[in-house]
Amino acid sequence: MEIVWHGLSCFRLSERGLATVVTDPFDSAVGLPVPKLKADIVTVSHDAPGHNSTQSVKGERRVIRGPGEYEIGGVFITGIRMEARGNTKTGDRPNTIFVFDYETVSVAHLGDLAYVPTQAQIEDLGPVDIALVPVGGGGGMEPGQAAEVLSLIEPSIVIPMHFMTGPETLKLATLERFLSEMGLTSVQGAPVLKVTKSGLTEDTQVIVLERTG
Repeated sequence: MEIVWHGLSCFRLSERGLATVVTDPFDSAVGLPVPKLKADIVTVSHDAPGHNSTQSVKGERRVIRGPGEYEIGGVFITGIRMEARGNTKTGDRPNTIFVFDYETVSVAHLGDLAYVPTQAQIEDLGPVDIALVPVGGGGGMEPGQAAEVLSLIEPSIVIPMHFMTGPETLKLATLERFLSEMGLTSVQGAPVLKVTKSGLTEDTQVIVLERTG
């Protein structure tokens, strides 16, 4: 499968012969150029600017905004509601984690998760090969919380999201703070992640995608 990052929490997930997914599309208010996107499925983790600009995505797309189980275009999607608690920035706004099960790889998009879930909540996600994780605060998890959550999920690949790259209008932490929490000094960036089941490893690795505008 192929994963492209467009900034903040917006990714494009695709695999030949299966539906294409765009997560948390944003508009120009966040300070980033709005990418030209087309998808079969659009997911919205929570109804807030920077995550819910579904009109920015073209195509005959199906929009999913909340919890439930879905099968669209060969992709199995599970939405799991996580209440926003212990975070005054998000108030009572809930967040939905989406797990996308393709034929060979599972991807969990944690949305704007603002706290460390319980072990039972983590188990609700099922096996996760690739975790798309907010690491820069700004309503989502702080770097230390993100590292703790990853120790519970134990994915093969971690792709950080929702951190400061430069032009964002949100107050976010930098990627370096998260890498420090993970015990890393630097990682090599890549414009796109192409992965197969056979390419996954037991040890967790962090892959930083370059923002594609």
